[in-house]
Amino acid sequence: MTRMIEIAAAQIDLAELIEAAKNGDEVVITRDHLPVAKLVAVPGEKPRPRPKFGSAKGEFVMADDFDAPLEDFKEYM
Repeated sequence: MTRMIEIAAAQIDLAELIEAAKNGDEVVITRDHLPVAKLVAVPGEKPRPRPKFGSAKGEFVMADDFDAPLEDFKEYM
């Protein structure tokens, strides 16, 4: 996706524009509605894939008594 943005707005939103470039967007910076620069990600810098919901299912086992009171804290209860 290509985003066109005026230079004054780009100065304000630079961090957001860098994130967009890191995620694969091409950002074109304009002056008086004419393109003057293009912001793209550095080659080799790939966005990390987002983890998928439920991808760790079955990887962890929780003890049946995980929420049982601890012996050390009985006096506080």
